Amino acid sequence: MRIDVIFDTICPWCYVGKRRLERALAQRPLVRPEIRWRPFLLNPDMPANGIERKAYLESKFGGPYRVKQMYSAVAAAGAGEGIPFSFETIVRTPDSLPSHRLIRLAGRMGKAGEAVEAVFSAYFAEGRDISDFNELQAIGRGLGLDRDLIVLALEDAEDSSQIVAENTRAHRLGINGVPSYVFNEAYALAGAQESDIFLRLIDLARETETQAPVS
Repeated sequence: MRIDVIFDTICPWCYVGKRRLERALAQRPLVRPEIRWRPFLLNPDMPANGIERKAYLESKFGGPYRVKQMYSAVAAAGAGEGIPFSFETIVRTPDSLPSHRLIRLAGRMGKAGEAVEAVFSAYFAEGRDISDFNELQAIGRGLGLDRDLIVLALEDAEDSSQIVAENTRAHRLGINGVPSYVFNEAYALAGAQESDIFLRLIDLARETETQAPVS
């Protein structure tokens, strides 16, 4: 079963959604998922050095009260999935494009899912700057990736262009927020839904597979 996950590395609900999807898949051990991590840029015009976190959040969510509400909701959902969100350690909201480059490299080595988890954990649990090349190199080396390949990937303008193109394609398909999921290119789901909702889509996609005529 192919599952396309459209996500951004600075989206906390994408982290929650990842864990919920994994929990659903664990309940369907006969499903062999091919998960393709599709980049989405929530802030395509973000400066390379990011934006001070407090200013970014208040501008995006409309003031400290709304920010507090958002943090509370995400933290509660994260706690239910074993995610130790540590929002207070995040100093700046980063440009997420470099982290997507690292994940693309990891994907070529068969480690995309591991890279997504490592980047999410570095940012949301440890407050590390996932736009900083030194931090990304450390994350990549922790995954066993070759240092020279990491450096090349982080400096690859073509990779950046492809990520921007995928972001544009997602918008053209009507995807304006993340996380979003597409099962077998036929069934779409938006948001970090509960695992039972994922299970329904997984079962529906499986049923369609078994009913498909043999060519």
